[in-house]
Amino acid sequence: MSMLHERNTSDSLSEFLRYLAQHEPINGQQLPTLSELSRELDISIASLREQLEVARALGLVEVRPRTGTKRLPYSFTPAVRQSLRYALALDNEHFQKFSELRNHIEGAYWYEAVKLLTEDDKQELQNLLERAKKKLNGNSIQIPHEEHRQLHMVIYQRLENPFVIGLLEAYWDAYEAVGLNVFTGGLSYLEQVWEYHTQMVEAICSEDYEAGFEAFIQHADLLYHRPDSK
Repeated sequence: MSMLHERNTSDSLSEFLRYLAQHEPINGQQLPTLSELSRELDISIASLREQLEVARALGLVEVRPRTGTKRLPYSFTPAVRQSLRYALALDNEHFQKFSELRNHIEGAYWYEAVKLLTEDDKQELQNLLERAKKKLNGNSIQIPHEEHRQLHMVIYQRLENPFVIGLLEAYWDAYEAVGLNVFTGGLSYLEQVWEYHTQMVEAICSEDYEAGFEAFIQHADLLYHRPDSK
């Protein structure tokens, strides 16, 4: 990266965000007080509070009474989540567009993600399948939404890419926000969804990644054409 690009990137950040990026806390050490930061950054406490609130909304810091401010590990999820919530407030149809993006992301990273899974991960996928089927086959049918979310996130959890993970996590938050976690589409539809999940997991466990990908594509198409919830 050129020095010019580094300077432009730094200049586009607020004083507080630039401070966060350049100062690594030691053993989870709290950040200096607002008064100390105000003097060090040469900005007013009022401006610093505004910048701190932005950092808090982005999930970059944690602020607690009597314990002060602590920098958090970087996550892309809070920024995407906030923007997506606003988009859904404008128009719920934005969810369909984001859903299409999510499907493309999962498809693009499928082979890289599944090859990174450990034997423990594969066992967890099988456990999620078992839990979901118990919910669907019980006397009182339950929607295995949490299992659905966890299954997809487990598949991609080994990717060392916070932006991919952030987009996928924000998708599931939006999925719940628009009510799809309580929409069944009928038992037949749910059984089809979980049949594809079964094919995906079995293919992953046998390392037949191409067959798993084909099941994923069919699964994504089924979700895209799910029965109207209205």
